[in-house]
Amino acid sequence: MYERQGEEVVPSPKFKQLIAERPIGMLWATYRADPWTKKTLANGLNPALAAKAGNALQRYMLEHTRLGIPIFLAEEAPHGHMAIGTTVFPTGIGMAASWSPELLKEAGEAIGKEMRLQGGHISYGPVLDLARDPRWSRVEETFGEDPVLTGVLGAAMVEGLGGGDLSQAYSTVATLKHFLAYAVPEGGQNGNQAMVGMRELHENFLPPFRKAIEAGALSVMTSYNSIDGIPCTANSYLLDQLLRNEWKFRGFTVSDLYSIEGIHENHAVASSLEDASLQAVTAGVDVDLGGDAYTHLIRAIREDRLQEAVVDTAVCRVLRMKFAMGLFEHPYTVPEVAAKEVRSREHIALARRLAQASITLLKNEGGLLPLSKSPTQRIAVIGPNADNCYNLLGDYTAPQAAGNVKTVWDGVRSKLPASQVEYVKGCAIRDTTAMEIEKAVAAARRSDVVIAVVGGSSARDFKTQYKETGAAIADKGILSDMESGEGFDRATLSLLGGQQTLLEAVKATGKPLVVVYVEGRPLDKNWAAEQADALLTAYYPGQEGGNAIADVLFGDYNPAGRLPVSVPRSVGQLPVYYNKKAPPCHDYVEMSATPLYAFGYGLSYTEFAYSELRIEKQNAHTFTVSFCVQNTGT
Repeated sequence: MYERQGEEVVPSPKFKQLIAERPIGMLWATYRADPWTKKTLANGLNPALAAKAGNALQRYMLEHTRLGIPIFLAEEAPHGHMAIGTTVFPTGIGMAASWSPELLKEAGEAIGKEMRLQGGHISYGPVLDLARDPRWSRVEETFGEDPVLTGVLGAAMVEGLGGGDLSQAYSTVATLKHFLAYAVPEGGQNGNQAMVGMRELHENFLPPFRKAIEAGALSVMTSYNSIDGIPCTANSYLLDQLLRNEWKFRGFTVSDLYSIEGIHENHAVASSLEDASLQAVTAGVDVDLGGDAYTHLIRAIREDRLQEAVVDTAVCRVLRMKFAMGLFEHPYTVPEVAAKEVRSREHIALARRLAQASITLLKNEGGLLPLSKSPTQRIAVIGPNADNCYNLLGDYTAPQAAGNVKTVWDGVRSKLPASQVEYVKGCAIRDTTAMEIEKAVAAARRSDVVIAVVGGSSARDFKTQYKETGAAIADKGILSDMESGEGFDRATLSLLGGQQTLLEAVKATGKPLVVVYVEGRPLDKNWAAEQADALLTAYYPGQEGGNAIADVLFGDYNPAGRLPVSVPRSVGQLPVYYNKKAPPCHDYVEMSATPLYAFGYGLSYTEFAYSELRIEKQNAHTFTVSFCVQNTGT
């Protein structure tokens, strides 16, 4: 949509053509940079250039269209604005492990400010899907398995993004994803049907969305899946009766990318793309993210197959937001301010605080942690995620300039002299053609303690191919590290590549072993739970993840993260989540039916005692619970 000309940015011929041929009012992912968009640090937009691009597009809209209506720029922003030079926070599942609405509100404020400074208006996020199947590729984007935690955290982030008051300078139109029951597809296959009953929808899957809407969310995105045979992008009960009539939602709805096409092409319940577009718009989908499906609406109106009032209503819902945001009066932003205040020191510090709060200690046998900073202590830092900056960031993340991301190796070296820390990669996440097991073992033998950083990756790269929707295509012939992130569903949860071999070889040296999982989904931790001396999960901790992990390992931060999603023992027991309906599960022949680590679990470096429990009934549905907590440790 833009062309760079040195330090200036102008509208592209393609943009001008779109404006002339089919008057558009909104763009998506204009500032996005990743291998799918083929935008890099070299040809993409830094914050100042992004602001110039937004200004150039707005100016063209105001000066070269019949009505001079400003354009909306919608951007991906689940854990930071997905653009070059912005702050990268932990992914959703990591933020949820903090259990801190205060921190998530701060993150929302930072994300909203960085977006608006660059000329963006609509933030895609937070993701409120309930994650009950870790095989599904997008667990990392969610706030976990619990509707209460998800609702509270989602509402806090929406409040940070502006709380629905678009008159504020840095407010965005927060877009909730994905409506509805998207995270529980059959077989863990992204976009498959969800086998969920109406009662379950109302008890668990709908409350987080309602709470976030009450907090001010002004947009809702439909999901790719179907429920009871009805594609969610054509479900009038959800989009019209429930959202509009019962909840009194006054924002606008938007399809996920090409989900309107999916009504015809994937779900096969529409005879054509035109039929699919009519189903979607009459069901209550106001905006077509793909942009092609709704080109059929004008002809349908002229042929009396669609009432013009349906389109007028959708237009009204979007146009109202542009007025509320003040775009007609103040359509431009200041590039110099964007250059100065995007990815500020304050936002980087917040990214570190959020990462610290998310890290979850699962085992600490014999009090191995926190590690000593003794001038004689030697540490071996090994593993495929020990010094790979992109593997810390998760999906929906832009390319990073050198030095932006702090790895675990960076973090450990900030605590000890470089001469006391040795790094060996050992193996890749998936590729087994370049193994360094013997080298890693040798480093372990020279050390006093081994920190093994393993797990997974959602890092997109230029080897991976992508669908038009942006979802990755799992290609058995190309072994990037990517085993999670949109489109990378798993059939197992075990460590891939040579990681298990690496862990066993290092364990055999007899040196104390700390295992850190950097992961987008709860992977199999059975071996580590038995064999490691200490075990942590850091999820995808973002750009300050390495520093935060080191802060926890060396005791500069007491681990306070608690699991927002259960860790299963086996894929054979899925789904495993804490609030299942009665009757309770019974054990299998081979193993317990309980999770390896349950929702809410997490250790600390100290011990706590709880006393004086008081439960006071307020009314039929509300109780106040209070108690005293004492730190009884050292």
